[in-house]
Amino acid sequence: MTDLAHIRNFSIVAHIDHGKSTLADRLIQTTDTVAARDMKEQLLDAMDIERERGITIKANTVRIDYTAENGEQYVLNLIDTPGHVDFAYEVSRSMRAVEGSLLVVDSTQGVEAQTLANVYQAIDADHDIVPVLNKIDLPASDCERVAEQIEDVIGIDASGAIRVSAKTGEGIRETLEAIVKHLPAPKGTRDAPLKAMLVDSWYDAYLGVIVLVRIMDGVLKKGERIKMMQTGSVHHVDRIGVFRPAMQAVDELGPGEIGFLTASIKQVRDTKVGDTITHEKKGAETPLPGFKPSVPVVFCGLFPVDSAEFEDLRDAIEKLALNDASFSYEMETSAALGFGFRCGFLGLLHLEVIRDRIEREYDIDLITTAPSVIYHIYGRDGEMVELHNPADMPDPSKIDHIEEPRIKATILVPDEFLGDVLKLCQDRRGIQLDLTYAGARAMVVYDLPLNEVVFDFYDRLKSVTKGYASFDYQLTGYREDNLVKMQVLVNDEPVDALSTMVHRDRAEMRGRAMCEKLKDLIPRHMFKIPIQAAIGGKVIARETLSALRKDVTAKCYGGDATRKRKLLDKQKAGKKKMRQFGKVDIPQEAFISALKMDG
Repeated sequence: MTDLAHIRNFSIVAHIDHGKSTLADRLIQTTDTVAARDMKEQLLDAMDIERERGITIKANTVRIDYTAENGEQYVLNLIDTPGHVDFAYEVSRSMRAVEGSLLVVDSTQGVEAQTLANVYQAIDADHDIVPVLNKIDLPASDCERVAEQIEDVIGIDASGAIRVSAKTGEGIRETLEAIVKHLPAPKGTRDAPLKAMLVDSWYDAYLGVIVLVRIMDGVLKKGERIKMMQTGSVHHVDRIGVFRPAMQAVDELGPGEIGFLTASIKQVRDTKVGDTITHEKKGAETPLPGFKPSVPVVFCGLFPVDSAEFEDLRDAIEKLALNDASFSYEMETSAALGFGFRCGFLGLLHLEVIRDRIEREYDIDLITTAPSVIYHIYGRDGEMVELHNPADMPDPSKIDHIEEPRIKATILVPDEFLGDVLKLCQDRRGIQLDLTYAGARAMVVYDLPLNEVVFDFYDRLKSVTKGYASFDYQLTGYREDNLVKMQVLVNDEPVDALSTMVHRDRAEMRGRAMCEKLKDLIPRHMFKIPIQAAIGGKVIARETLSALRKDVTAKCYGGDATRKRKLLDKQKAGKKKMRQFGKVDIPQEAFISALKMDG
């Protein structure tokens, strides 16, 4: 048992690639938490995709024992959080479990958009913040400028910022001392009824559901019966432990401690993130405030290429949903694609990660339909329905107006690329709200429609700014606009997966671009294929994919021209018939590529 004054709970927050996971590695290594032979780069990033892409996706936790310079023993609970905007939900719930944060800023790059977003989450959670300037071993490092920038842009005192090189290990001892001296100890009462916050849960094939908890009050022991206050379910605790990053069993967890429990829980749905866990008998009266449930922003359909794999896909999706509380799904059917699932994600990177994990971990080939956002459709009778999939749009004659979600986007960009960024935002129907300067970098704030951002806005932003811009957004609400549903017809058959919602003023341009793209992407067949974009019954763009030709007159040598004519007419009639009954195969790449709109 550790007394509260000697516990420190903290998270590491930063923009992508500013060195959070490497700093966590050094803290673990310096305190000998892991034996030298087990140490590896990005120790806490366990998933293959995390290691490949070099990003953190799941927040991970580790318990470190540290002997301070004054000789006292401390227990440090560290949560390493993701930096990418799509995983902001992981960050927000990790923040509620700890009392302080290390704000890591790259001393060569300075403050970026996600730095701001993550710091504001820490400030919202009433954290004490210790600024850390990383990468001081690089020649481009400029600590004075970056410390000044932190004070100007974020408004926290950075005069005593710790200078660190997470790569070489310089400044790590000073960081550990600052955690002990400047971050607050947790509060909590040992004798009060048990109150534990459920921070995260995931599924393990051997142990069932593993629940990550932060004890606020009371003591949790092995063998006790616990109750989840939101769902009311009761469980018997089999095992309690802490992460050093490997699991280590302990007998009890007291106030201020972070650890895990297993209780033969079968479904992660029984463990709602943010729920309060208490004892079945003599439990707490009121639950902890918890946190807002995650709201999916982007929806898309996932269908198996081979319809016989539908049951395998269902198993895969259920297992992934166990580990990811922010991923939602429901069954859907499509005329062209058969049975599949309509899934909700927090953003496009989240979508890509889930898709990659299904294809890799469960070996299922997928067709992904166009990502879309939720529209609010108001009928003439005053009723509002939510539209997740453009293919399900009601009859236009019954619609009064359509509202689309808007976001407030913050973009930090070097001065020389500002013009390109402003043009990109204007092209995407953006409304400029603010433009300020922090040193040589501009901070632009725009009001943008989410459906313009969902696709390839981030890629375009990176390409027009040579990778120097950083981008963060939050949803602001819904606004009415002149939106229509654009359908794509291939060989006179509508293709559900390519239906999209577009602004009426830009429909023709989008339709034309899409038809041209599909003409390049669909392989030629033995008959000619018309590709059309239409709004309702009106065709607004068309391209024709010419047929492959077989030379049927090759065997005619000399003789009357009518012999050749007869063969050609026969071929023509055959192609006409084929066009009536022929099936056009659209390759999977065509779906994704056709929807990526280049400027």
